[in-house]
Amino acid sequence: MLSPGAKISTFWSLFLLTGVLTLSAMYASLTNGTFDISPLDVVRTLLRIHPNADYDLVIFEFRLPRIVLGALVGFGLGIAGAVLQGITRNSLADPGILGIHAAAGAFVVVFMFFSAGTLKAPGWLSVLSMPIFGFLGGLAAVVLLFIFARRAGEFEPQQLILVGIALASGFGAITLYVSLKMDPQNFEMAAVWLAGSVYNANWKQILSTLPWLVILTPVIWRRAAVLDLLQLHEVSVKGVGVAAGRERQILLFCCVGLVSACVSVSGSIGFVGLIAPHIARRLIGNSYKYIVPLCGMIGMLMVVVCDFIGKTVFAPAELSVGIVVSIIGVPYFLFLLFKTRKR
Repeated sequence: MLSPGAKISTFWSLFLLTGVLTLSAMYASLTNGTFDISPLDVVRTLLRIHPNADYDLVIFEFRLPRIVLGALVGFGLGIAGAVLQGITRNSLADPGILGIHAAAGAFVVVFMFFSAGTLKAPGWLSVLSMPIFGFLGGLAAVVLLFIFARRAGEFEPQQLILVGIALASGFGAITLYVSLKMDPQNFEMAAVWLAGSVYNANWKQILSTLPWLVILTPVIWRRAAVLDLLQLHEVSVKGVGVAAGRERQILLFCCVGLVSACVSVSGSIGFVGLIAPHIARRLIGNSYKYIVPLCGMIGMLMVVVCDFIGKTVFAPAELSVGIVVSIIGVPYFLFLLFKTRKR
C-alpha cells in the first residue's frame, strides 16, 4: 500500500509519462504519412516560418485535425469507461458493451439520413447538432438499461451485460436499416464512420466536441470521492449519507454526454473505455481521484497510437482506428470475461 505522498508522486509520474508517449505518437503521426515531412519543416509550418502551401494543406487540413480529434475522443471514452465501471461496480462495463455507443450512433445516422448533404459538406448547424442527437440516443440506452437491468433498485452485473449486448444488437440493426436507405455515396462514408474513424476530421468537429469535454470532465472529477463510495455495498453507501441514486444519475448523464460527443465525430470506437480503467487501476490503485484523469490520458494514448498504426502499417490502404482498437480489445475482453468467471 502506497502512502498518500508516494501515490501522488506515482500519479504525476504516470500522468507525465502517458503525456510524453502521446506527444511522441502525435509527432510520429504528424511527420509520417503518404509522404514524409521532416521535423524541421513541421516546426516551420506550425510556427509560420517561411510557410509552404503544400505543407500547410497536409498539416493543418489533414494530419493535425485528425490527431487532435483522436486525442479528444480517446480522452472522453477513457473517462466514460471509468465512470461506467464505477457506478455499476462491474469491471466489464463499457460504453460499447452496454449499448451506449450503438444507441448514440443510431441516432446520429438517423440525423444524417434526414439531413441530406450532412456527410458531404457539414456546416456548423449539422456539426453542432450531431452530438445532441448522439446524447439523445445514449440517453435512450441508459433509460432502457435502468428499466431492464435493475433488480430491487440495484444493477445486476450479469443482467447489465446481457441487456447491453441486446441493446447494442437492436440499435445496430436500426443503424444498418437506415444506412441502407442512404444513397450509395453517403452509405459508403457512413459505413467508414461507423467502423470508428477519424480520418475525415476537421476543426469544426473538434470545436463541437471540446465544450462537452471541458464542461463534463471537471463535473466527473469533482465526484471522484462519490465514485469511491459507490464501490461499497448499497447499505453502506446510504449509511454515509450519499444519495446514491441521484449521484448515479448525474454521473450517467455526464458519461452519456462524453460518449455522445465522441461517437458523433468518430463513430463507434469500442474497447477504449474497457481497457483504460483496467490499466489505470493496475498502475495507481482504486482511488478515482487518480483513475479518472489517468484513464483519460491512457485513452488518448490508445487512440492516437492505434490511428497511427492503422494509417501507416497497411499504407497506402488504411484501417479505421476502431478496427485496430478492436483487434487489441476483443482478446482482452475475452481474457477479462474468463478471469471474472473463474472467480
